[in-house]
Amino acid sequence: MTIPRLLVVDDDADMRGMMTEFLHKHGFIAHGANSRDDIKAALAAGRVDMILLDVMLGDENGVEICRDLRRDEDVPIILVSALSADHQRMAGYEVGADDYIAKPFNPDLLIARVKAVLARTRRAASLSHRRRTKVFRFAGWTYDAKRDEVISPDGYQVSLSRREHALLQALLANPFIPLTRAEIAATLDVTGEGVHEDEASGRAIDMLVGRLRSKIEDDPKAPVMLRTERGVGYVLAVDVTAEDA
Repeated sequence: MTIPRLLVVDDDADMRGMMTEFLHKHGFIAHGANSRDDIKAALAAGRVDMILLDVMLGDENGVEICRDLRRDEDVPIILVSALSADHQRMAGYEVGADDYIAKPFNPDLLIARVKAVLARTRRAASLSHRRRTKVFRFAGWTYDAKRDEVISPDGYQVSLSRREHALLQALLANPFIPLTRAEIAATLDVTGEGVHEDEASGRAIDMLVGRLRSKIEDDPKAPVMLRTERGVGYVLAVDVTAEDA
């Protein structure tokens, strides 16, 4: 598993050093920065998995920096500030911050929040990955995401609806990862116009899964690929390879 690389942005050298050292002790790679230019240099130099960004940076404002970063970057950002009023928190969320931690904070809380944001954003990235990958292969099947073509092990093309395509793509991007009905519903918004409440209901998702099973399973009543994960949702329980077309 890749070790997360964190960028700690704070113009207080002592605070910056304390945070980077604490993150190192908890298994992260952490580097310090103290300005907008330092952030840009770090992003240009290599992978950054999260930015811990202090709101008050001398003459610079972390909220404004966060807004500017969001124009070009989707890296997770946690704002850190001694300002804890609700309207100040809201200002951070409105410019695209993933979380907001008020100083002084419990160091263990910092670790918990960092892990939670990383888990959430990684899962979202994995779900969105289905839109970029071209060809998936699983259990003898081939799915060409660019052409929206599903080919059976026997070489026959199988017709899927738009929502069945979206469901299959989400499952293929997350093999062996149980997806909740809510996560599946979110993947059905392939147009960016939102999903109708009736389409996102638990019953509607169950019916959609049933239809997909009827097209890819040998015995839809005893599925071996698209399985029910009790108390969670559904999981694609087969190995999947992904490659460019």
